[in-house]
Amino acid sequence: MYGTLDISTSGMIAQRDRLAAISSNIANRHSVAADGTPYRARTVRLAVGDPNAASLEGRGMGVHIASIEEDRSAFGLRWDPGNPFAIKEGPQAGYVLESNVNPVVEQINAMQASRAYEANVAAAEATKTMMAQALRLLA
Repeated sequence: MYGTLDISTSGMIAQRDRLAAISSNIANRHSVAADGTPYRARTVRLAVGDPNAASLEGRGMGVHIASIEEDRSAFGLRWDPGNPFAIKEGPQAGYVLESNVNPVVEQINAMQASRAYEANVAAAEATKTMMAQALRLLA
């Protein structure tokens, strides 16, 4: 049976994975690949349902991670002509590409994911309390 606890649990798992991607973005903000390409932010896309659920109705409930995609927005530029990864020619000569991770946006996303996780925990606790009360009435 796919019930309220399963829905809350799927939400907690999705928000946990979303927080992991956000923390990875913040941690790798200054990372650069061996060829000088900066780190690209990762974005988590959620979708309705649980494709791994055993029942047909369970597949339509809850939430799951549909994909984790790279943010294709433009890299930033920072003036640093002495850097070995600085652009050598053209109008951007002397500039170094910087990651497209925006720490302010990432902090807001982290707060949102954390609060969504807390809301799912509260829903699961309320469900457990209601189930306990129903069992007491039956006993």
